[in-house]
Amino acid sequence: TLIGTIGGIMASNRLTVYRIQELEKKVDKHNTVIERMTVAEIEIKENKEGIKENQEKIRELKEKNDLK
Repeated sequence: TLIGTIGGIMASNRLTVYRIQELEKKVDKHNTVIERMTVAEIEIKENKEGIKENQEKIRELKEKNDLK
């Protein structure tokens, strides 16, 4: 009985370790996505600001040309 119990505990322990390792892989993958999204959000914000600046310059040029 003791040998069976110890064997069961060891098998259960191996399964638990395996499942924890798989969860760690998923967490790492999730964290990578979060980091990439943060970079993408910063780039999107910068691009929006650049577009806004370009639109303002175009508007100013149009106004300047209309005055001539």
